[in-house]
Amino acid sequence: MNSQLFKNLVLWLVIFVAIIALYQLVHTPRTATLEIPYSEFLEYVDKGDVKELEFKGEQILGEFSSPVGESSETGFKTVGPASEDLLKTLEEKGVSFKFDANKEGSLTHILLNWAPLILLIVIMVFFMRQLQAGGTKAMSFGKNKARMLSENQNKITFKDVAGVDEAKEEVQEIVEFLKSPKKFTKVGGRIPKGILLVGPPGTGKTLLAKAIAGEAGVPFFIISGSDFVEMFVGVGASRVRDLFAQAKRHAPCIVFVDELDAVGRHRGAGLGGGHDEREQTLNQLLVEMDGFESNEGIIVMAATNRPDVLDPALLRPGRFDRQVVVPRPDVRGREEILKVHSRNTPLDSDVELTVIARSTPGFSGADLENLVNESALHAARQNRAKISMQDFEFAKDKVIMGVERKSMIISDAERKITAYHEAGHALVAKLTPGTDPIHKVTIIPRGMALGVTQQLPIEDRYTLSRTSLNGTIMVLLGGRAAEEIVFSERTSGAGNDLDRVTDIARRMVCEWGMSEKVGPVTFGKGEEQIFLGKEISKSKDYSEETAIEIDSEIRSIVTENYNKAKTTLEDNIDLLHKLAGMLLDKEVIDGKELEELVSSHKPQKDYPSPWQNPTTEGSVAFRSSNNSEDA
Repeated sequence: MNSQLFKNLVLWLVIFVAIIALYQLVHTPRTATLEIPYSEFLEYVDKGDVKELEFKGEQILGEFSSPVGESSETGFKTVGPASEDLLKTLEEKGVSFKFDANKEGSLTHILLNWAPLILLIVIMVFFMRQLQAGGTKAMSFGKNKARMLSENQNKITFKDVAGVDEAKEEVQEIVEFLKSPKKFTKVGGRIPKGILLVGPPGTGKTLLAKAIAGEAGVPFFIISGSDFVEMFVGVGASRVRDLFAQAKRHAPCIVFVDELDAVGRHRGAGLGGGHDEREQTLNQLLVEMDGFESNEGIIVMAATNRPDVLDPALLRPGRFDRQVVVPRPDVRGREEILKVHSRNTPLDSDVELTVIARSTPGFSGADLENLVNESALHAARQNRAKISMQDFEFAKDKVIMGVERKSMIISDAERKITAYHEAGHALVAKLTPGTDPIHKVTIIPRGMALGVTQQLPIEDRYTLSRTSLNGTIMVLLGGRAAEEIVFSERTSGAGNDLDRVTDIARRMVCEWGMSEKVGPVTFGKGEEQIFLGKEISKSKDYSEETAIEIDSEIRSIVTENYNKAKTTLEDNIDLLHKLAGMLLDKEVIDGKELEELVSSHKPQKDYPSPWQNPTTEGSVAFRSSNNSEDA
């Protein structure tokens, strides 16, 4: 309900209450608490006990000169005729009397009695018209909820979109066609009827669609997939028909359906086997996009991060002709996105967006926007007029590793265990070939972890090698190995590390065919319920003997890498003690300090130069000690 409608409703309610109050004040009859027979009334008149009277038809309202009987009331009422003898007696006794001019059948009396009901009906009619004319459309269940942005309202252009250059090139043809369609039609070409934007959350799919509408200068209809389906049968299909009817009136235009998977899921996957209102809505959408009636000038765009659950009929040419992938940005893309979000932000001279872009692998456009905003908030809290590199570092650590838990009280024993745990991660990562450089090691509690070892890849990488995965497992097991070497004890702090190690080893054996014993075969095909939209089980497509071999290979991979990590730390035990001591003293060590410490110490074994193989999927690697309450 909009504000104007609310003001009108309040005004009419005030008027209604005022009229009722006025009516009650004017029309309320004189009150009389004592009812007496007509004969007794005549006796009181003869005695001279009556002070004044009022005749209302057959009803007589009066007042005694003084209270009579046990009652303390002076008012009374009775029913009887106003005869000539009674009137003469009243004149003789000096009683004041009058007659009420209003009669029961008079038009004024009828209007006064029916005025509240009439006024209530008028208010209801006015209220319903306001609802129909306003944006809520409470009684129009079948009307679509799309919001139209005109050319003047949409100010977003391709200048506001960065990091997805290939996707921008794909959709620029849409803009060119809307501006000059003859360029394509004269050679027999037609514009794609539908474009599906596919990509992870936060990569800018909706922003890209708005930029297309802003560049083309055409009406832009925005609606979510969940806006179609309601609890009433047939409402979804009716809203689809109404949406395309409205789009035809504004053609050429763009219709953008956000989160298409809410309405476009695979048909026949509903639980229970009954009629599915969502499927009826999808059927109507299929007909409107490519049915007997042509929708010339209407370009349908949609965005989803689950293209695997969409119905095949929706993805065929003629409906969604193109699928444009909007991926996470690479290093150059992240730098361009940072420039876009920091255009209106004052930056200090020490800020290097290239360094920030390199240190944020795997960040989406939304993540980078949040990073810039957190940096600005930190600078404001420090009463600085410009954002410095220190603010960006603070914001990055907060986004990646969580907020510092400065108020958390940790005993000296647990603090020492955490220091050796993180030192084990960092030292194994530094001395193991194929691992990413250490960016920061800290024993300050962040989030749910008591300590964090952060690695950052030098460049974006998209594949994983067997050597790099084994190196990752060694780094993850370095914390547990350090605890066992120094304290001859195993703590729950390595719980998260062991979980990740087991998952990597299982995928190496069952998905990536990296086991010599099992061979290049995949096991455990996932069974997915499209209606639920997630994998709920895995079929066991192998024998018990194979299962034993798989478990044996997983255990062998983990054990072998654990022994390697333990050997690495035992051969450099002095370096482990120095690094743990530095952590206990400084609490935070960056990559440069770790490099200086390792280079100044002569190791007992010579290690080959690291082989620069990919070790992550373009995301930051964390080695955290979860000695806190989630252990």
